[in-house]
Amino acid sequence: MKSFQKTAISAVAVGLLTGLACASAFAEDAPAADAPEASPITANVTVVNDYRYRGISQSDFKPAIQGGFDYAHESGFYIGNWNSSISWVSDQALLNTGKAVSAPIEMDFYGGFKKELIGEGFASDLGVLQYYYPTSGYPTSQYLANPNTTEIYAAQNFTFGPLTGFVKFSYAVSTLFGTINSTGSYYPDLTANYDTGIWGLALNSHIGYQYVAGNQPAGSGATLYNGAVVSNVSNSTLFSYTDWKLGVTKDFGGGLSAAIAYIGTNAPTYKGTYTWVDPQGKNLGKSTGLISLTKTF
Repeated sequence: MKSFQKTAISAVAVGLLTGLACASAFAEDAPAADAPEASPITANVTVVNDYRYRGISQSDFKPAIQGGFDYAHESGFYIGNWNSSISWVSDQALLNTGKAVSAPIEMDFYGGFKKELIGEGFASDLGVLQYYYPTSGYPTSQYLANPNTTEIYAAQNFTFGPLTGFVKFSYAVSTLFGTINSTGSYYPDLTANYDTGIWGLALNSHIGYQYVAGNQPAGSGATLYNGAVVSNVSNSTLFSYTDWKLGVTKDFGGGLSAAIAYIGTNAPTYKGTYTWVDPQGKNLGKSTGLISLTKTF
């Protein structure tokens, strides 16, 4: 799960560019060379030890490979695609129904408009994001929704010298990642990055709150979480939580960067068990360290 901001909780690295000044005594007399025109298409590929999105592991604590591309028009309109290996869709089907399904990849498609409407360094961003999970035999029912999710979002980027970041609000216009009756869920978050100016290092921080709307259905046969029967309980009680991240990014130049981060959540419990769990009952939102390597083109 990834937005155009490229700040997924998976710790995708932030590239920092440093200009070089020419010290030639003859530079003023030489004709200026034409700067190469920037390409409207960029691409990226990342390897990470655990794919975390909004603090929750999407790969069951295993490494993931990710990548995508963006096309940005000078008018401010953009489209893009991003993909990652995952395991959570098949894990949730197995946990809730005992049925094994094939769902090894997440594909995100997004588009929107991003422009510096307030002033230089303060880009406003409006868009829509479709999370798509190709599956084979996924068992949807009155207790388990299709994992495909559509969100609309609004973000405001900011720049104050070496401090950059954005505030963002995402709103689900469909059910949220397979949770029944969850249309109307939302996620406000704040991300900030500080360029230290030393060795290409930047400090990264993030905090967000995932609110899950709606209620679980009443009656027998309700979804089970490690033996705890869930019936007529609010999705907010079961699934809403806060996530956070602190990290450091290192820019090596040439589009190559690495990041380390510490990430955590206050993932909720119900009747003594965590509700964001894998088939073995492990808490998918537990605090952990992340390491990633990213190449941008």
